Amino acid sequence: MLEQLILFVASLAANFFSALSGGGAGLIQFPILIFLGLPFGVALATHKVASVALGLGATARHLRESHLERRFSLVILGAGLPGVVLGAVTILHIPERAATLALGVLTLGLGLYSVFKPRLGMEYAPRNRSGAGMAVGMGGLFAVGFLNGSITSGTGLFLTLWLIRWFGLDYTRAVAYTLILCGLVWNGTGALVLGLIGTVAWNWMPALLAGSILGGYLGSHLAISKGNLWIKRAFESVTILIGLKLIMG
Repeated sequence: MLEQLILFVASLAANFFSALSGGGAGLIQFPILIFLGLPFGVALATHKVASVALGLGATARHLRESHLERRFSLVILGAGLPGVVLGAVTILHIPERAATLALGVLTLGLGLYSVFKPRLGMEYAPRNRSGAGMAVGMGGLFAVGFLNGSITSGTGLFLTLWLIRWFGLDYTRAVAYTLILCGLVWNGTGALVLGLIGTVAWNWMPALLAGSILGGYLGSHLAISKGNLWIKRAFESVTILIGLKLIMG
């Protein structure tokens, strides 16, 4: 019972902040699974399956706001899903420390970039929706999908910032796309692949799923009610913390 309680509280906290900032649930949830005794591969697959519930909780709240465009959603899925599958297939062959160190530097850079760009993501100004701009954007989505499929901590944050920086979304819309499409569909695909080639700790799943759904809904509700500035500050805080944690190991 104590183990299940720890799992629920960790999952609730991780997914609340992830839903508020647009990613980062792995900062808390994934290390907790390893701390409680799961091997890296099992913890990875278990976290991926549980993270799908974040998408369910966030979807339940964000769909009421109707921020998502159907065509643009299909672009994100079509460009990102092949990267997710490729990343999930190759992750077990990548040296863990090298991958996490590189991810830490990149994640820290995301947070600092947002800090020094005070107007970034504050206004909705869509761009690069056709031609060469769209092609480059889809290449970026594929790369982010690969990271999402392979590494667990904070990769949704990359999608959030890419949607803002390249496609001109504001933080509220970018987080909605990230939580629904990345949290639900990308993570669901990664979870399916890892579930087929790896092992999932199914007996730990009830507490993780409950915490993920509740945390995702509550975090999304707070993000929507507070608006872009709150989300921007949460994004910056989470990315800097994740980056420092991954670098320090």
